[in-house]
Parts: sequence; structure tokens; C-alpha cells
Amino acid sequence: MKKIWIFGVLLLNAAAVQAAEQLAVAPVQYREVAQTYSADGLVEATRQSTVSAQIGGRIKEINFDVGDRVNKGQVILRIDEREAVQALAGSQAQVLQAQANMQNAKAAFERARQLFAQKFISQAALDKAQADYKVALAQAAASEAGAGQASLAHGYTAVIAPYSGIVAARLVEVGEMVMPGKPLMTGFDPAEMRVVVSVPQDKLVDIGARPGAMVEVPSLNRWIKPASTTIQPVADSRTHSTQVRVYLPKNEAGIYPGMFVRTHFVVGKANKLVIPASAVLRRSEVVAVYVVDEKGGVKLRQVRLGEATSDGAIEVLAGLNPGEKVALDPVKAGMK
Repeated sequence: MKKIWIFGVLLLNAAAVQAAEQLAVAPVQYREVAQTYSADGLVEATRQSTVSAQIGGRIKEINFDVGDRVNKGQVILRIDEREAVQALAGSQAQVLQAQANMQNAKAAFERARQLFAQKFISQAALDKAQADYKVALAQAAASEAGAGQASLAHGYTAVIAPYSGIVAARLVEVGEMVMPGKPLMTGFDPAEMRVVVSVPQDKLVDIGARPGAMVEVPSLNRWIKPASTTIQPVADSRTHSTQVRVYLPKNEAGIYPGMFVRTHFVVGKANKLVIPASAVLRRSEVVAVYVVDEKGGVKLRQVRLGEATSDGAIEVLAGLNPGEKVALDPVKAGMK
């Protein structure tokens, strides 16, 4: 019976060692990584605007709501155009009247020139006919300008999207009375986004000397390489910080205005003890890894971590030594 028990223990130990050996592991090692300065920021649209009413009237029709996609040139909403139509009709009638007066004044001026050439009227009469003709010309031009303005105002009854984008806010309802300058809708172009962060003045030299940054989106667990970075040439007199704009690649999926992100600016290089971020086990307040020894034994060990890198590694501040190996799949390691 004793031999059978010893043989069973040996089989169990062998199975445990074999299971531990099947775990994927990674070494704890020093590696040269980028030394960064991190700053929290918010995403905003490079192109964002609020469309306002250019004429007064009652909202007749709303074609889009918050979250809808709008193409450039589409009608966002309409304002009751009856008043604008009547104003346009009145302006066009004034144009016809002014043109008729101009034709009459022109004909009178031509007759006056002929009569003056035949010595039937005086120079004063000819001058008056010429002045009447010029006044009629000016009145006709003013009437045409008024008609153009009325036509332009009539066009303002249909509010057109200035560019393609997404509706972020709708500020009016159908039937509401609006006046010129009243905000109607706010929209943004999702194709072009940027991150705005405030950086202390003493960090600007390092950021400018070493171009390069990475944007971390914690909610999506994703890192994004920016397209460009611009340091604004104006500082805040109260906080002594400068605004830095980090432009994201075009059409970046899942990014929208107002999102919280963290920007990591490269300020140098340093050797740090790192492990793959996938090896970290987080349970409430406990941060640990499974250490695999040379014999295949697996032990849970609590660690203290530093900053994460953009290539999926994370700095180890305490709890591990160089050369040790950690399980890449902590859930599988815990089951084994």
C-alpha cells in the first residue's frame, strides 16, 4: 500500500510540473524604455461649430437629432418662410416699378436731347431730364439690391449643414420662435480629433527637444500614435502652463469629443525593470503576478508597479528580481 501511495504522489507531482511547464512565461528583465511625462487631457473636435438662425421666424421642420450623421449641404431644419416669401415678392414688385420709371426717365432724356439739339428747350431743361434719368437708374439699382437681400433672407429659412459631421446638440423644438443669432444645433466632424492638455512651462523644453508622444485611452485600453503635436505660443498667467494640442490620426474609431485620455510625452530614455502587462493580476486592492520557478512551481507574489509603456510592458518598482519568470496568463496559472 505504501508503494502505491508513493507512486501516486509521484504521478501528481509530475502532472503538476508538466502543467506548469505548459504555461507561457516571460522573463523579468531590464530594458531601455522611453522616459515620459504624462498629462491628462480631453478630446475635442478640430472642427466643431454651432449653427445659429440668420432670420426670425417659427421653427417649421427639424430633420436631424442628436447623434445623427449629416452630410454637407443637407437641410438641418427649416424656418417658416411665409414672411420671407412676402418680403421677396414685395422687393421684386419694387424692382419692376423702378425699372419702369427708369425706362420712362431714359425716354424723356432722349427726347430732351433731341429737342435741345433743335433749340426747342433750354440747357436747364436738358440738365433736369438727365438728372431725373440718373435718379431713376439709382433707384432701379437700389431696388435690385433690396430684392437680392430679400432673396438671400428667403434662403436662410433652410438651414444648411456647412460640413459633414454628427449632431452633438439640438437646441430648439418644432414650433419655437427664433430670432437672428439664436443657436439652433451644434455639430462636429468626427474625422479630425485632437487632444488638448496643459503642460507646465518647465516641461516644454524637454517636450520640444524630443518630439514624440503617445495617447493612452484608458476606457478603450488602447494606445494611439498622434499625427502631429503643436505647442501654443501663449501661457496661462494663473497656472503658468501652456496648452499643447496633440492631433490624432484621421477617422480614429471610437474617439469622440469630451473623452478623458492621457498623453505621454517622451522626455528621455532609461533602463527599467519591466514585465508584460498581460502578466499582471488585479483583484481589488491586490496587484500581483504568478512567478514560475525553475522546478515548475507557481507562486503568487504581490508587486508594486510603475508606468505602462506603449508596447504592452509595465515597469516593476518592487516585488520581482531580474531573471525571474512570470506567467503571461495569470488566470490559467491560478487554475494550475
